[in-house]
Amino acid sequence: MQLITTIFNLLDIIVNLYMWCFIISAIMSWLIAFNVINTGNRLIYMVGDTLYRLTEPMLRPIRNLLPNFGGIDFSPLIAILILLFLKDGILRQVYIWIAT
Repeated sequence: MQLITTIFNLLDIIVNLYMWCFIISAIMSWLIAFNVINTGNRLIYMVGDTLYRLTEPMLRPIRNLLPNFGGIDFSPLIAILILLFLKDGILRQVYIWIAT
């Protein structure tokens, strides 16, 4: 039982970190768009590229399904909602089912 609890806690931490990647990536894209931070800085470029590589595999299919809203990208919001559903809905129910 201890191993199952550890695995589910690890999955919870991973989902939370992935949600933070979406939030930080969105904020960073706004800061780059408004020229607050410059991608000419090597550290900023590496952080932005890493976040892009982490988040884009989940965002691309969502963007393909969503209609065009002009310059507003709702795909990170949808991705976070999907992750919350996964974390709070499915993982918690499976954990309760296994624990009983």
